[in-house]
Amino acid sequence: MKNKMILKDGTELNVRELTLDDLENLMEFYTSLPLKDQKYLRIDVTNKEIVKNRISDALHKKDIRLVVLHNDQIIATGALELSHDDWRKNQGELRLIVARDYQHKGVGLMLARKLYYLAADNGVKKLVVKMMKKQKSARNLVKKLGFSHEIIIPDYVIDKSEKLQDLVIMTCDMKDFWKELEHIYQASDWMRCR
Repeated sequence: MKNKMILKDGTELNVRELTLDDLENLMEFYTSLPLKDQKYLRIDVTNKEIVKNRISDALHKKDIRLVVLHNDQIIATGALELSHDDWRKNQGELRLIVARDYQHKGVGLMLARKLYYLAADNGVKKLVVKMMKKQKSARNLVKKLGFSHEIIIPDYVIDKSEKLQDLVIMTCDMKDFWKELEHIYQASDWMRCR
């Protein structure tokens, strides 16, 4: 899968599946994230071995991982983490990280749209997002996409500075996610960027 995205300002981006050849470029992307953003990530993205293992999992179809590139530099990543146990085989966890310079330009929205199609192709019926309560802008974004609060678990996870944080779990049915994506596209000039 290889696709192009064109932002409202005309910037052309490429979207494709992540490969092991991307490891060094991906490490540059992750280590360039502000510490404030790294603080809330689920894994230590500065640990090359962990990052490499996650790419390998995607290559073995355990997960789907995409990268967005501008001039061969990674500026965003997206993942659909598929559940393989019987209880949750209809679920996929959605994850997005967009570089600060590319936020509020539609990159996350267009990446979410591509992940939607991949989720549908994989039989996903319900999308899940998990984040720390302090990630307000991330929560606001997924609310716009049709996700709703399901549960807040107090002091459930530890951030990178070793502080306990509340975990927020939000879900969205695929049909609601699509409806919100289409509504956002139709209400904006991103329609031409499909």
